[in-house]
Amino acid sequence: MALLDDWRAVAYNTQADKKKLQQFWSDYFLKEKAIYEQLLKASDDVVKGTVKELAQKYDVTVQTMTGFLDGINDSLKEKNPIETMEEDTEVNLGFDKVLLYKNMVDAKADWLYGLEEWKTIFDEKTRKELYLEAKKMNTIVRPKKIGRNDPCPCGSGKKYKFCHGRTPELQKELEELLAARGE
Repeated sequence: MALLDDWRAVAYNTQADKKKLQQFWSDYFLKEKAIYEQLLKASDDVVKGTVKELAQKYDVTVQTMTGFLDGINDSLKEKNPIETMEEDTEVNLGFDKVLLYKNMVDAKADWLYGLEEWKTIFDEKTRKELYLEAKKMNTIVRPKKIGRNDPCPCGSGKKYKFCHGRTPELQKELEELLAARGE
């Protein structure tokens, strides 16, 4: 069984005692924070090694390092083979600073995007801009719903219910028309 499967079996065990699972995650988040503090201090250095070597370097278990690698993988310039990695698999921690910061915000990990080390990487204005960009990434903007008695958006001057609102086929035609116009 690959390391990632072992990690997920423990970390996302729905059968586990809730208090033990909460304690597991509390402990993990503290270790994760410590690793990020060290990584961000040396942000221009690409850290490489086997999973086991990195676990030793950051003084964590192989299982904890596996969880860390799972979490950071989407922020790396070069992805690691996390699905198949074993203790002796070569991995890297070469992260994209902007992407990492945004992913931390997206994950609502304030203990990570609020680290002091970010202040040496990005000024306050940049951090605020990145924060807002990350928040907007998951914002869904729904188009204004057309009321039955509103004028039809096709421009005919008729009420929607007497124009494109009459049948599903006409509604589909209107959606295509509006999409073509960029609305």
